[in-house]
Amino acid sequence: MIDSQAVRAYLLGLQDRITDAVAAIDGKAFSTDAWEKPPTERLRGSGRTRILEGGAVMERAGVGFSHVRGDALPPSATANRPELAGRGFEAMGVSLVFHPRNPFVPTVHMNVRCLMAVKDGAEPVWWFGGGMDLTPYYGNAGDCAHFHATCRDALAPYGDDLYPRFKQWCDEYFFLKHRGEARGIGGIFFDDFSALGFEHSFAMTQSVGDAFLDAYLPILQARKDMAYGEREREFQAYRRGRYVEFNLVFDRGTHFGLQSGGRSESILMSMPPLASWRYDWQPEPGSAEAALYTDFLPVREWA
Repeated sequence: MIDSQAVRAYLLGLQDRITDAVAAIDGKAFSTDAWEKPPTERLRGSGRTRILEGGAVMERAGVGFSHVRGDALPPSATANRPELAGRGFEAMGVSLVFHPRNPFVPTVHMNVRCLMAVKDGAEPVWWFGGGMDLTPYYGNAGDCAHFHATCRDALAPYGDDLYPRFKQWCDEYFFLKHRGEARGIGGIFFDDFSALGFEHSFAMTQSVGDAFLDAYLPILQARKDMAYGEREREFQAYRRGRYVEFNLVFDRGTHFGLQSGGRSESILMSMPPLASWRYDWQPEPGSAEAALYTDFLPVREWA
């Protein structure tokens, strides 16, 4: 039985827990922007966007909750599921991106969501999606191993095959095809997931959401006070440019939100506050910047 109210309650609680924990580390509270789409628009619903900008630790951190309904699924949702074209939908989720100030702290993304495709006289078609991935600027092998091990352990109760499958999916998904390089060191990614039935698929999704703080906060705490200079900040801004490229060109969540008439301020909160592009720039061989490309971005087994 589909219990959308239980999903909604979980997601709102998850947003609270994450923003409370990060605000306690940063020392600055998140601002809350509660919004509602007018019922006359093709997308209806509401959400709660929380943003921390200009903090001591977080240069920009956004955690958004949305619960929306629409009359027709957008093309990004039906490209691989043509049988769902023309169905209405109900979608809810929590999505976050943290852009830390210190270049030695990785950027991180996490998302958990539930979508139901509905049609009069037919059973709803539902699925869960989500995951988390880490994008370091200056890699640390221990951090990468910890992040992946936490992801693996979150999935382990639901099947030994899930972590390797979702890791590969993440490696393939968060890849900039036009650059021929990964966005970061990956993590886990899944979509269109209903294989365990509603109750257990929801439980697995909750396990992923609940694991986020354990995966990221130890890394944040260990790196946030490391000394850095202008060189490190410039490289961070350069690599943030790759983040922007991926989100605007490839990200399914961004496309779904914009194509369905979603709220652009909330959808684009994942953008970094500062980013830069340089023409045909190459890192100095043997440098810490070059190590990101040789030792961390190529796909490897971390856990």
